Amino acid sequence: MKILIIGVGYVGLVTGTCFAEMGHDVVCLDLDKSKIEKLKKGIIPFYEPGLQELVQRNQKAKRLQFTTDYEALESAAVCFIAVGTPSTKTGAADLSQIEAATQEIATYLKDYTVIVNKSTAPVGTARKIKQQIRDVLAERGADIPYDVVSCPEFLKEGSAIDDCMKPDRIIIGSDSEKATRILQRLYSSFTLNHDRMIVMDLESAELTKYASNAMLATRISFMNELAGICEKVGANINQVRIGMSADHRIGYHFLYAGAGYGGSCFPKDIRALKAMAEGLNLETPILEAVETINEKQKKHLSKKLSDYFARKGGLTGKTIAIWGLAFKPNTDDMREAPSLTLIHSLLRKGATLRLYDPIAMDNAKKMLKGKEGIRFCLSEYQAAQNADAVILVTEWKQFRFVNLNTVLTKMRGNAFFDGRNQYKPQEMAAKGFHYFGVGVPPLATDLLHKLRSLGKKKAMRYADPRFDHSEALLD
Repeated sequence: MKILIIGVGYVGLVTGTCFAEMGHDVVCLDLDKSKIEKLKKGIIPFYEPGLQELVQRNQKAKRLQFTTDYEALESAAVCFIAVGTPSTKTGAADLSQIEAATQEIATYLKDYTVIVNKSTAPVGTARKIKQQIRDVLAERGADIPYDVVSCPEFLKEGSAIDDCMKPDRIIIGSDSEKATRILQRLYSSFTLNHDRMIVMDLESAELTKYASNAMLATRISFMNELAGICEKVGANINQVRIGMSADHRIGYHFLYAGAGYGGSCFPKDIRALKAMAEGLNLETPILEAVETINEKQKKHLSKKLSDYFARKGGLTGKTIAIWGLAFKPNTDDMREAPSLTLIHSLLRKGATLRLYDPIAMDNAKKMLKGKEGIRFCLSEYQAAQNADAVILVTEWKQFRFVNLNTVLTKMRGNAFFDGRNQYKPQEMAAKGFHYFGVGVPPLATDLLHKLRSLGKKKAMRYADPRFDHSEALLD
């Protein structure tokens, strides 16, 4: 099938490339000439594991092409709109790029085409697209059949190719049986093992996208709120999570406390859903709370550091290493990343920062350009050099089994703030760190001293979380 993808951002490029991988003829269109020229050379504008290889392979097979010319619509059976819908000052979704793409589609439309909106947009957008095309065709004096479908994307940065090739579900919002059959045929190669397509009306499909992201964001904020309670009462959020998630009604996913969510989707979609409700004179206290808790959580690590160093002369003049800058692993996306809130806060408090991220360094340098007191490092070990404290913000896999003994020897201090609860408190204490997690109570002072006084082999035995720590105090 011949497919046109309008918008070669994250969603458009991944979607188009995966369709090409399945044997379809795909043209990806974007008005950014520089981006298109780079893509023609196989240069990807963002980081996504495995994407560059797929793009180059399908270009070589001539199943994937890039253009700035809307004449490509003339041979397409299906046209996807995958342009950006950024937040306006009011939080509502900016639909100007969708409207511009729709105008071009209506101008170049020649034969029956299924127009699929894949951009995240408020309820009613698909019908607005349909009406805009109808109006332009009337101006042209043309009677050309078409259908508009809503097919929201559910790609996660860092695992987008798997999400596209092996989707949990494919939502098709349609009021046309013909268009539905075409979309079902198009997506059938992704659902050979079992049918994961769900067909519904346009409005329900559009709202499903927002509802899904809002629920995931709610789970994150809920766990972060619980983590705050855990820190006050001495409970451990990791144990609470295990106890909760064993209930099949709750499940295991998205129940991790941390430094807060960021990225291009959750913050934007929460704001857009709130704005949509406000336009309908509806109150959304849960969404308000989700957003408020997340903004508070982004400041949590900075507060922990301030409290810790208050007894050591404050943060002024202290050197802090930050591991991980992207809003999540396996991406270079810095949009609304928790690390940015932390960095700005620590700089205001007079700290000197040593930053490292495996992938997002270039984007971080652009966003932090001109900021004094920052040193970009080549590795997590270099970042730890002469640091009074290390903060893990993004849970890149390479940080899981870093040589912590080497890290400690490079540091000037021994404080370690784990914003993703990647390490075990007892093990970190046995190695000599003053460890702080999120929603994890600090070790009792007497146990901490005992662990540090033991030989390494014995200390590591006591560091095992299955061990009865009261025995260590009696040893």
